[in-house]
Amino acid sequence: MRNQSRRGAAFAVAFLAAIACRAADAPPPSPAIRAEIGKNKAPVAYWLESSLRRVYPATEPGSSALALTAPRAGRASFQVCVRNDSVHPIGFDCAVAGADDLKPRVRVVGLVPLPHFTPTTDPKELEGVEHGPGLVPDPLYPETKVLLGPKESRSFWVSLAVPADAKPGPRTITARLTPWGAKESVEMPVALHVAELVVQPRRDFPVIHWWRGEATWDYYNTGRFDERWWELTKAQLQDMWDHGSDVMPVPLLVARRETFKRPCQLLDVEETSPGKYAFDWARTKRFIDMCREIGFRKFEWSHLWIYWGAENPVRVYTKKGDEFVMLWPPDISGFSDTFLNFLDQFLPEFHAFLVKEDLMDGAYFHLSDEPGEGRHIENYRKARDILREKAPWMKGKVMDALSSIEYGREGLTDIPIPLVAAAQAYIDAGIPHWVYYCCAPTGPWLNRFLDTPLTKIRMSGWLFHRLGAQGFLHWGYNYWHKMEKEEIGDPFHDASNDSYPGIPYGDPFMIYPGKDGPIDSIRWEVFAESLQDMAVLQTAGVKPDDPRLAEIRTYADFPKSEDWLRRAIDAVLLAKP
Repeated sequence: MRNQSRRGAAFAVAFLAAIACRAADAPPPSPAIRAEIGKNKAPVAYWLESSLRRVYPATEPGSSALALTAPRAGRASFQVCVRNDSVHPIGFDCAVAGADDLKPRVRVVGLVPLPHFTPTTDPKELEGVEHGPGLVPDPLYPETKVLLGPKESRSFWVSLAVPADAKPGPRTITARLTPWGAKESVEMPVALHVAELVVQPRRDFPVIHWWRGEATWDYYNTGRFDERWWELTKAQLQDMWDHGSDVMPVPLLVARRETFKRPCQLLDVEETSPGKYAFDWARTKRFIDMCREIGFRKFEWSHLWIYWGAENPVRVYTKKGDEFVMLWPPDISGFSDTFLNFLDQFLPEFHAFLVKEDLMDGAYFHLSDEPGEGRHIENYRKARDILREKAPWMKGKVMDALSSIEYGREGLTDIPIPLVAAAQAYIDAGIPHWVYYCCAPTGPWLNRFLDTPLTKIRMSGWLFHRLGAQGFLHWGYNYWHKMEKEEIGDPFHDASNDSYPGIPYGDPFMIYPGKDGPIDSIRWEVFAESLQDMAVLQTAGVKPDDPRLAEIRTYADFPKSEDWLRRAIDAVLLAKP
């Protein structure tokens, strides 16, 4: 109790010092800059916004001054905003001055449809209720200009990369907006405080986002595993790495229920005679080599039983003539002699490949995704016994998304991954675990839909740190297909993959398909900054039970305001050592 009091007193001193430091550096409150431009004297307004608030077409202007705090070797972002209050279309260019060493990246914030709000959610847990349903900001297009129609607001997203050797302390950078055809620009100051702290890489918290290779060739109309596909895929995986997702899913086999004409299966399998199989690992090795070149050292391998009950085995395709066919009927038992015979031949070769390529230390294996209770537990137990017998080398590395506490209590999986809404049972039982969300939960729970407040998304890293999660998994990095169909959707016009209300808008993907690579989303940027916050807490030595995190109680009950976040970030970054 005495140590707790000392920590609380130390925090109070640090907190007050941080607030005083920020107040000294921050520019005074300033209203939006209003002007009349062009021969029509068109009224426009300019202002700045943080990365924690969406700017909708009807958003009213805010302040033209902004203060940011960032660690060294870290990232920061903000928005440069403009409103056209005239009846004439007007275009604008955006640039940033005085920040060349920060490698400023300016992107225009695009708009996508949100036809319906996330169901079963109180409006106070949503962002943009006053603006919708309708168009919402999300994709970040690689453009530095935008055309505004009458009575319209838009924003540019500015990303900064602070070098590890940057000079600590306050500095000012300038955001500049120029109307098309005008000779004069409007400039607004951004007060950036570079903290002394050099943020270190995140520790002991792997992050996985499932990636769909077939979505790439179906959207871009490439060949299956042709060179164009490899180029696009490398750009996507680099983007994943750059945003803090450090475990790469490897599509060795096909753990999907839908039937594919062009399956994304890295492993070539040939049935040389009835029940006899030959495996070609060349494409798998190329994929691993590409991922290692990017920086990945941890790999997640395909499920061996199909999701939702472990009733059926994973789909394994082979090529016959010009068509791909499954080695067995999709409804065959996952415990049939046919599948067990396949495992007897596949698993030894799989293990030999992992050992040869030095992949065992960073390997994660799956049994079956999202099993429930009752018979599902029986199936899962039976499947795990099979792996214990045939693949003892997987011990300690088997993980699955499953929420029933029974899987954790019985030790049926080595790394249980409960839904955030079910994680409390694991926390209370003291069972080490990761967490995930997928389509749910809604309401007050942590998630990242198109209408999830950005402040809520930014709290992710804080919650993971405070509540003791040991990793995070999400299913939707680039799921652009309509659900369980080999039919590509339109991510720019339907972010539910034709599956609302079962899938809220925004859940299936974090990136959009660009011309030569991914288009990031606002949600993806903010989530990456939340992982940086976690790394900052680790670097600064802030323990999960630190008093400044006491208001974080569960994955539903936690601070969700920008004010809390800014004060908490400053209290860590600006506190004197």
